[in-house]
Amino acid sequence: MKLPKDRVPYSAIVDRPPLRLPNNARVAVWTIVNVEEWSIERNMPRTVLPPPYGQPLQPDLPNWAWHEYGMRVGFWRFVDVLARFKLRATLAINGSVIDSYRRVAEAGRDAGWEFMGHGWIQRPMHHVEDQRKAIADTVAAIRQFTGKPPRGWESPGLTETYDTIDWLAEAGIEYVADWVLDDQPVTIDTAHGPIVSVPYTVEMNDIAMMLLQQHPSEEWLRRGVDQFDRLHQEGEKSARIMAISVHPYITGVPHRIGYLERLYDYIRQRPGVWLTTGEEILDWYRSAR
Repeated sequence: MKLPKDRVPYSAIVDRPPLRLPNNARVAVWTIVNVEEWSIERNMPRTVLPPPYGQPLQPDLPNWAWHEYGMRVGFWRFVDVLARFKLRATLAINGSVIDSYRRVAEAGRDAGWEFMGHGWIQRPMHHVEDQRKAIADTVAAIRQFTGKPPRGWESPGLTETYDTIDWLAEAGIEYVADWVLDDQPVTIDTAHGPIVSVPYTVEMNDIAMMLLQQHPSEEWLRRGVDQFDRLHQEGEKSARIMAISVHPYITGVPHRIGYLERLYDYIRQRPGVWLTTGEEILDWYRSAR
C-alpha cells in the first residue's frame, strides 16, 4: 500500500522554476461540467431536502427529481452560456450517462467539449465492488461514443482508495482532478507510470459553496472574482491554474446561472488569460516541464 504523500513528494511552489503558459498568459482557466446518473434504488449522493423525521427513505423521489431537473433543464443553460462565450468545457461524465442521458452526451460531443471519465455511475469509489471494471467500462463507453478514450478522470466525489490511482494509470488515464493539492500541475507516481494532477477545486465548486456552505447565489461571483484576481496576480511570476466546477442541478438553476455568466464576462475582459480544457493543460505542462 502506497500513501498519497509517498506518490507526490512535497514541493513548495515558491521553490520551483517559473512555468510559462502559452501566449504569455498568467492563468489558465478550465471549466468542468459534471453530468451524473443518480440511481433512485440507492440513497441519493446529495440532498436538498432532509428526509422526514431524519430517516433516509427509498425511493427518495424529491432529491432524485432535484438532480433530474439539472439533466432536463439546467444542463442546457450551460450549453447556451458556454457557446455564447465561445468556451469549451471539460465534461466529467459517468459512463452510464452516455446511454441513460444520450441527448446530454450528444450535446457535449457536438459542442466539441473534452470528455473526462467520472466513474460509471455516481457512487464513491470506496463503494464500487470492482473498481477496475468500473474504470474500464467508463473508458470503453467514452471511446465508443466519441471515437477516443478519455485522457482525464475525476472520481465521483473526488473519492479514491489507496489503489485507485494505479488502476487509472493501468487503464490509460493520463491526468486526474481528484488531488486538489496545488495551483500548478504535479506528477503522481503510480505502479504503471506517472499521472499528472491537473489542479481542480473544492472551493470554486458549487457543491461545497452552495450545498454544504449554503451561501447565497451571488457568492459564486464574488468568490470567483477574488479567486481569479489573486491567481492572475501570482501568475505574473509563474503560471497558475483556476478550475470552475459546476453541476447542472446547482449552478444550472435560474437564480444562479447569471452569476456564472458574469464571472466569465469578468475573466474574459482581463489580459493574460488562457480559457482552456484539462487535456490542453496536460499537454502544455508536459511540454513546459
